[in-house]
Amino acid sequence: MRNILALALTFGAASPAFAAGGGLDLSNTNLVVGLGFVLFVGILLFAKVPSLLAGQLDNRAEGIQKELNEARALREEAQTVLASYERKQQEVQAQADQIVAAARDEAARAAEQAKADLQTSIARRLAAAEEQIASAEASAVKEVRDQAITIAVAAADQVISKQMTAAEANKLIDAAIADVDAKLH
Repeated sequence: MRNILALALTFGAASPAFAAGGGLDLSNTNLVVGLGFVLFVGILLFAKVPSLLAGQLDNRAEGIQKELNEARALREEAQTVLASYERKQQEVQAQADQIVAAARDEAARAAEQAKADLQTSIARRLAAAEEQIASAEASAVKEVRDQAITIAVAAADQVISKQMTAAEANKLIDAAIADVDAKLH
């Protein structure tokens, strides 16, 4: 540092201004500005300002590098989390699709079961209706037969009562009593 200051003063002293004027002429502004600049640079070098500035710049660069590294790490972490959420979203979507497919299958099975139950119910009701029809038919036939028997008995009674005499009726009654007596003993 002292060497640089000494070198600057030597060059300043050996300048052509000194050679022509023979001394230090402070009215020459170029010389004053040059000396002020050299003095300023010398003071900066003596106070180790360049090393301080370099240290501060290095510290600032290290801080920026740390921030960049943190930002990269955060970005990678965010990408990992995003990929994880995308995988989870795909898994959830696949599960939802499976649930929907299962629900559709279950609904189709339920519809088929309901259709089969309906057909069974219709067949059972048809069979019951056919049984009722057969029963009603049998009942109607029985009623007609009973009615026919009643009419036939009434008609036979009228015919027999007109053709039969009292003596013949007594003979029939005696024969019927004898027949019943033989069957009971």
